[in-house]
Amino acid sequence: MSSSTNFDYESTLQRCAEGNRRALMQLYEQESSRLLTVVMRILKNRPLAEDVVHDAFIKIWKNANTYHKDLGSARGWVYTLARNLALNALKYSQRQVLAEPDFLLNLCDDKVLETEDHPDELSELAQDPLAQASLQVCLEHLEPERKLCVLHAYVDGYTQDEIATLLDKPLGTVKSWIKRSLRALKECLE
Repeated sequence: MSSSTNFDYESTLQRCAEGNRRALMQLYEQESSRLLTVVMRILKNRPLAEDVVHDAFIKIWKNANTYHKDLGSARGWVYTLARNLALNALKYSQRQVLAEPDFLLNLCDDKVLETEDHPDELSELAQDPLAQASLQVCLEHLEPERKLCVLHAYVDGYTQDEIATLLDKPLGTVKSWIKRSLRALKECLE
């Protein structure tokens, strides 16, 4: 495996578009382990992540001709494709996320939700297993994309910019969805 700075992603994708199977193999050798790491971070399920990476390389092979360098780097295109497949797999796998106390504390952060009037109640809520179960129920009431934004932000640790890229949505939309979803979760938990 060569370093990513020495590997010519653009010409490799071009050769894939021309039907060069060796180019696909070189790309696989170069990026498969890193793509698996990225997809694992999203899915938290190794067998499913391996399937998604496999599907990503099939899609790269079939769609290499759609890559255009004026829209971004070839490596970025590969990662975006893999992330989008992972997000689709996440959406359809009905992944259940157990809320950790820190997640609930972050979710109820007084800076985000402007709840400086009752910080002690929020701290107690975070330590209560029943409250965590309630949070899971409340999460299920969110629209799928909005739920995904919240989970990516507070469970996976993604920035709002990263979430916008993952979901292929404008940053302002992601910020708005997260803010509104947090308010809806707060109301549901009350």
